[in-house]
Parts: sequence; C-alpha cells; structure tokens
Amino acid sequence: MRGPRRGALSFALLSLAIAPIAQAQEEPASKPVSGGDIVAYEQIHKPAIGRGGMVVSQNAIAARVGADILRRGGNAVDAAVAVGFALAVVLPRAGNIGGGGYMLVHMAPKNGKPAVDLAIDYYGQASRNTTPDLLLDAKGKFDRAKGYSMKGVSIPGTVAGLWEAHQRFGSLPWGALIAPAIALAEKGVALSDDEAQANAEQKKDMADDPAALAVYFKPDGSAYKPGEVWKQPDLAATLKLIAAKGRDGFYTGAFARKLAAGIKAGGGIIDTVDLAGYRPIVSSPIWSSYRGYRIAYMPPTASGVSVAEAMNILEKFPVREKGWGSVANLHLLAETMKIVWSDRRLVGGAPDWKTPATGLASKGYAAERAKLIRPDRSLGEKEVPDGNPYPYESKDTTHFSIVDAAGDAVSNTYTLSASYGAHVVAPGTGVLLNNSLGNLAWGKGRDQDKATAPVPGKRVGSTITPMIVFRDDRPWLVTGTPGGGYIIATMVQMLSNVIDFRLNVAEAAERPRMNQAGGDGALELEQGYSPDIVPLLEAKGHKVRPSNTMGSVQSIMVDGDRFMGAADTRRPDAAAVGVR
Repeated sequence: MRGPRRGALSFALLSLAIAPIAQAQEEPASKPVSGGDIVAYEQIHKPAIGRGGMVVSQNAIAARVGADILRRGGNAVDAAVAVGFALAVVLPRAGNIGGGGYMLVHMAPKNGKPAVDLAIDYYGQASRNTTPDLLLDAKGKFDRAKGYSMKGVSIPGTVAGLWEAHQRFGSLPWGALIAPAIALAEKGVALSDDEAQANAEQKKDMADDPAALAVYFKPDGSAYKPGEVWKQPDLAATLKLIAAKGRDGFYTGAFARKLAAGIKAGGGIIDTVDLAGYRPIVSSPIWSSYRGYRIAYMPPTASGVSVAEAMNILEKFPVREKGWGSVANLHLLAETMKIVWSDRRLVGGAPDWKTPATGLASKGYAAERAKLIRPDRSLGEKEVPDGNPYPYESKDTTHFSIVDAAGDAVSNTYTLSASYGAHVVAPGTGVLLNNSLGNLAWGKGRDQDKATAPVPGKRVGSTITPMIVFRDDRPWLVTGTPGGGYIIATMVQMLSNVIDFRLNVAEAAERPRMNQAGGDGALELEQGYSPDIVPLLEAKGHKVRPSNTMGSVQSIMVDGDRFMGAADTRRPDAAAVGVR
C-alpha cells in the first residue's frame, strides 16, 4: 500500500467567503482562488481559525465544498454529506460511494430540544451468499488475488449512511448537497501531484479490470499528469441518480441491477437482494472519559472500545510526569497497546457475535489490565493473558471533521479498505468498489477468530475510530484518522497529546508517533524521535524499528466561539477551512 510522503506541506485555508465550487476546484490549494476571497497560507504548527464553522479534510477541494455548505446556511450534517460525496470524486483512493464507514453526530440543543448524540455504522456487510471458502486458495488459505477482486467486495454502505444522517438531521435539500460532487465529476478536477502519482501507481493492480482502467487512465493507457483535468462522466451519472432518488437511486432499480451484474460478471456474489436489504446501524455512542473529559467513541464494529480501553489504562499512570517522547512514556504506550491488541480478539460483528463493548471500555477492566505493565521490561506475547471483560458489562482510509456555528459536530471516517479498494469498477457505474471482506478471518489457523468469522450477512469490522471529546457538555475536540492498523495508536496519542501534554490541536497532530501491535511485534517509531532512546528501549526488551508516517489526523478544537482546525501534514493535500 502506498504511503504519504513525509514532510509534505499542508495548507490551511481561512475562508472569509468561499469561492464558487466550479472556480475553486481547478485551483491549487496553495494559491488564492481566482474570483474568490480565500486567503491561503502555510500552517505547520498553528491551527486555522474560524468563527462560523470549520471543515478539516484530507483533500482541500472537499474541505472547500463543506465550508461553502456551511456558508449557505447548512449545518454540520449537510456539510458532511457534501464532503463525503465530493471526496468520492477528488480522493478516489479512500473517498467513496463503493465502500463504507462510521459517523459520530452531535446535534447541539436548539429551540428547547435537548442535544442528540448518535453513532451511524455504515460499514460493509457480507452478502447473504457468503461461504467460508469464498476467498480461499486450493490449500485452504486466504487468497489475496480473490480478496482484490469482485469476490472481495462487501455490500457498500456509504450512500445509505449519508442518507440516514441527512434524513435525521439535514437542513438543506439532499440534491443540493450532491451537486458540487456532480460538477466536479462532470467538469473534471485538475490533479494535484499527490493524486496524479497515486492514480498512476494503480495501473498494475487495475490491469485485469478494463472498467477501472477506463476510469483512471487515458484511452491510450497513459496516466493523467499533475495539472491535467480528469473527468468521470460515469460517476457523474451515478451521482445524479442518487441526487434525484436518494438511497434508492443506488440500492434499488436500474442502477442496482447494473451494479450487481457487474459484480457477478467479475465473479462476485452480491446481488440486488443484498443491495436492497442493506441498512446502516444507528445506536448511541460508547461513552467513556479521560482525566475529566467525556468522550464519545464509535461502537463496534469500529474500534472505539479499543481506544477507550487504552485511555483507561493510561489514566492509571502519571503520563504527563513521564514527559512527552521519553523512554518511560514510549514504554508505557507500547505496553498499553500490546494489551489492547490482545483484547481485540473480542471485537466483532453481527449476526453471530456480540462484542462485550461496555466491559472493554470500563474503568474496572482497565484497572485489572493495567496491573500487567511493568516499568522495567517489555511484556512478551505469552505474558499478556486473555482478559475477561464480561463481568464489567453493564491503510487507505480518510477522515473529515466538521463543526458548525451552532455547535453541531460530525466526526466521520470512511474507506474502501485498501487504497483504491479491490481496484475494480462495475462497468458503466464509475464506482470503485471496496475489498472489505478481506477483513474477516479466512482460512486455516483462523478458527479461533470467532468474532470475525466469515458468515452470511456478517458486519465487517475495522480499526476505524472517529471520536468527539466533550468539555462542559459541548464538543471540544472532533478528530479521527485513516491508517489501518495504525489508527488505534494514533488516536491514543492524539488524545494524550492534547489532554496530558496540553498541546494545541496542530502541534498535537504533528508530533512524531509510535505504534505497537500485539504480542512480540516491533515498536515502530516515526522519524523525529531522538536516536538516543532506541538502545534504552531495547534494554527493556522492545524490538525497535523505524516506520513510515502513521495516520493523518484531521481535527477541530473548539474554544468558545473559535473553531481551530488542524490538517495533518502527513497527507499533502489536506486542508482546514474556517468560515466567518
């Protein structure tokens, strides 16, 4: 999977008045938009400021789309719908309508009505036609080639999830929110260096899918170069159907028959009955706290309970006294993550599994697990026994965060699973499809992974974990990140950076990161830590190795009437757009 370039600059956009989308989309993010009033300037360790709302996204064009919706009187959910569809056009490696994701929504109290907090799970679901051998090779092991084909596609949930959020909380007309994405697909997008390179690198993986090659490459097979305009007419036509007919424009009727036929022609198993029957899961968030800050986490099948468990363990230790980036601090983080990854065996999806979410996120369970941590040496895999939370019951992805002037907030992470998903497109749809079925436990040696067993109708799990942190019952931090297996550790460090070390939201995102998987895995360190700490960590038993960048945190911190946005520079096209 292709990673972002370390050190690439991001630009935050302070928007006094957002230029029309048709003008904005062809201009590079680092220059004022022709005909508009966007002031663009380099922001590395200072957040962008807005007082009429804020949108932070991995892509500057999509961030402008969302800010324009806020400027026109839309709320945070309206902006989220518009950004979600726009990213499907301008960030195809992760933005999507052929994948799925998770959304946390906070609607502030208004007109005598109380605040509302909801979690919308619109991640992928296995077809009812799924069999245990669907993605296996002749030896009974997971077949990567099958996973990256129409066989590996789960039922897409993005359109249903965005529709659900809009039906409950939207204020502007549905079609008006998709119109910017339609314009971008029809008129085309001038590709940035990053997007042109990312698209070009997919040719080998798309070689067996003529429909995908037709969308992402020129008729002669060559790649689009930076600055060249890339149009997606088939996707524009699909978006027009969705704009006119809502979720039914995607999951039923002529389009659903075309999508199902394309999947079947490629050997896949999703059919029109699967599509028509897909529904997002709407529930309350998982609630916990960290040092007095109340936090709304995304329930399973997302990984909010894993971050909650980690924060509850850290809360048992004097993190600030250890010092940011110290050997003691990194050791504590690494040991905490080992325990959390051990407990992830219990995180799975319906219909055949119920995660003990309340227990995993409880303070009592964390207190028991924290007793495993020793300050002098690292835990080995055999020294992390399986925990029992039941008594306490009572790589490429993208994230965007949005807060409006009324205090409504959306934290949304969605994905195609791998970068560019399965690298397949149903002919005539323009829709790049996910490879999320590969997240399940396939093949011999995986019998113990009952929480993620491949069964018909299985809700697929993910490390994704958007979150909203509250102070005085109001959103204080809205944040999330892509990053696959790095997501959980990235979010743990983001929370610790702003709460324990009191860093501003931009500095908290820019500090170097670590990651520790379960068992005897390596302790990975981004560039930026002193090399002097490596032998000291190794003396405690850690296996230290350097890493590429981890995640790309897109965050908003609310301070009174100020919205401070920070776009992580680990993704070169990311932007924070504030509205006055």
